[in-house]
Amino acid sequence: MSKGPGLFADIGKKAKDLLTRDYNSDQKFSVSTYSDAGVALTSTAVNKGGLLAGDVATLYKYKNTTFDVKVDTESNISATLTFTDLLPSTKTVASIKLPDHNSGKLEFQYFHDHATFTTAAALNQSPAIDVTATIGTPTIAFGAEAGYDTTSGSFTKYTAGISVTKPDSYASIILGDKGDSIRASYVHHLDLLKKSAAAGEITRRFSSNENTFTVGGSFAVDHLTVVKAKLNNHGKLGALVQHEVIPKSVLTISSEFDTKALDKNPRFGLAIALKP
Repeated sequence: MSKGPGLFADIGKKAKDLLTRDYNSDQKFSVSTYSDAGVALTSTAVNKGGLLAGDVATLYKYKNTTFDVKVDTESNISATLTFTDLLPSTKTVASIKLPDHNSGKLEFQYFHDHATFTTAAALNQSPAIDVTATIGTPTIAFGAEAGYDTTSGSFTKYTAGISVTKPDSYASIILGDKGDSIRASYVHHLDLLKKSAAAGEITRRFSSNENTFTVGGSFAVDHLTVVKAKLNNHGKLGALVQHEVIPKSVLTISSEFDTKALDKNPRFGLAIALKP
């Protein structure tokens, strides 16, 4: 692929991952195994409020093709087929979720040194179509996204964003929800290896005149342990600790706490991922 500005979905993703990724209030256990033939098998079990759910996922890679299938305890099947460089500088993704036969989706991505384009369409009689475009460089990128419903003949969404990337920081602004919200985020790396970072994000919704401000960060205690925390202006506090027990096997303990709620009991989550 090219060394261009990246996809529109990448705008704001660094701050979102830092402030939301791996935070979990449920008990989760997953085991992954890999074979020399390029097959990865992952089994996951989650305890949500006393209800146990699970799934088994298989990922197979062969040359420029990736096939991913997931089956859960409710008999839902998700399948994704990805072709890389089927045409030069392109990626094609086909997906479906059964038993919903109308959930099929086909996405085409094109990468250029100064632009990226994506087109996604649902595979049914009245398909919804999503289009994104991003121009710029790896340092600065401008992008837009639009969704069109062929049944109603109207736009379901339109979004625009800009991102600026420097060696030690990243900033983005996204105007979304058909112009009803704006989100600005900033990430600053605290070390050369980018294992420790601080982030801030502010979102304003114009229709409700509501502001949400979130700050957080991650800190590498050592090469095996990472501590993360976040807090927003609504009093939601989250924290987690990740420790690599053995190579590629990570134990995550997280908690959520509502400082403004009458019930001050925190919610704890446990995630164990074993990857040989």
